[in-house]
Amino acid sequence: MPSGLAGLCKRDPSFCSAVRAPPHDLNLSPARWDLLNSVNLSINHRITSTTDLQLYGTAEYWTIPETAGDCEDYVLLKRQTLARQGVPEASLLITVVHDENGEGHAVLTVPTAGGDLVLDNRRDEILPWWATGYDFVKRQSEADPELWVSLGHEERQTTNIASGPNRP
Repeated sequence: MPSGLAGLCKRDPSFCSAVRAPPHDLNLSPARWDLLNSVNLSINHRITSTTDLQLYGTAEYWTIPETAGDCEDYVLLKRQTLARQGVPEASLLITVVHDENGEGHAVLTVPTAGGDLVLDNRRDEILPWWATGYDFVKRQSEADPELWVSLGHEERQTTNIASGPNRP
């Protein structure tokens, strides 16, 4: 689990409680597609991108932003907003990637019957994972937000908050 999420879970344990519904691929109806697009666009345009160092004086601080935040904060707000509008939490997965410059970045991945979609604060268009140009590193388990699954490796591994970060 990323250290910023571990800090958020300590501040608000309810945020990291196990998901009650069984994991499944989201049915992507036209109404649900419109909802994903609407939330992605509105949050991308409402929140100002800045660093945790500028906002909080620390390198890593995950929180639900009100006016400004970094990539993880966008993801948390999108996840919270979509969950409140009925999208199952098991279908809203925080995902860590390496961007086109090899730098760490967080996106929201939505597993659907048609493939995983990516909601990203760097672009307004929702893309399938394979069209992002990102190297996918790890993401939350669909069943437990404290467990993370390594991606892009033959062997999938999980980790929890007690065992520290899961490095690829």
